[in-house]
Amino acid sequence: MLVAQITDLHLGFDPGVPDELNRQRLDRVLQVLREMEPQPDLLLATGDIADNGDDGESYLYFREAISTLPFPVYPAMGNHDTRDAFLELFPDTQTAGGFIQYAIEDLPVRILVLDTLEPGRHGGGFCSVRAAWLEARLEEQPDRPTLIVLHHPPIATGLSWMTENPEAAWVRRLRALVEPRGNIVAMICGHLHRPLVTRWAGTLLAVCPATAPQVALDLKPLDPDAPDGRAMIVTDQPWFALHYWNGRELISHYDTAENHEALATFSAKRQGLLRMLWKERAEG
Repeated sequence: MLVAQITDLHLGFDPGVPDELNRQRLDRVLQVLREMEPQPDLLLATGDIADNGDDGESYLYFREAISTLPFPVYPAMGNHDTRDAFLELFPDTQTAGGFIQYAIEDLPVRILVLDTLEPGRHGGGFCSVRAAWLEARLEEQPDRPTLIVLHHPPIATGLSWMTENPEAAWVRRLRALVEPRGNIVAMICGHLHRPLVTRWAGTLLAVCPATAPQVALDLKPLDPDAPDGRAMIVTDQPWFALHYWNGRELISHYDTAENHEALATFSAKRQGLLRMLWKERAEG
């Protein structure tokens, strides 16, 4: 099973400009995924699809961008999104209790997509209604390998301004459901505009960088009352993730949509090395 992930597209950052920079960056990533062999089984778009979710035009651009993909696309909501505006253009998206939460059941790993959008907050939210839905889904198949998908990482990241309070009510509510269960193979998120991997609540938590520009890597404490001119957003390449299920573990790969210069190629010169590697694996 191969799951592709994009996140933090921020379409509409330049309102009224269909060919804005963020759309160009998204198109570059989608072209890489479209031409990939093997192709992903599906694509997860894990939130902040729009830069201003009240602008339905941004979701129109998203629908246009993904219209020719040869695999299905499944969304999650981020703090820049608006549920009603998204559902107007994607009315077939599954919902539960007014939230965009749903299960993807037809793959070797069950995927549960959560909605952590809390209007008016930059950080996440996960109320009792959403928690009850997740608890019910986890109880349905307690032994099946399960991947949880959400926008907001529920962790204190160490980043100077993109972080979460690990004792927030929504984080504690989510932890209480995840921690007791040994069948959750991983949680994948976005939001941070940086690659990050850690363990949380007894499972792997992997954060995909953005297709939009990235957040600067900055672990120096920041004083919001003392502007110091530090970099906040940087023009790194657009990123994506590939999550590969090998039948036992989920392995997360990250790459950028740029031309990678080859320093070595598979030629007759390297056949000996590759035959040795194949032989080693066969012998165990």
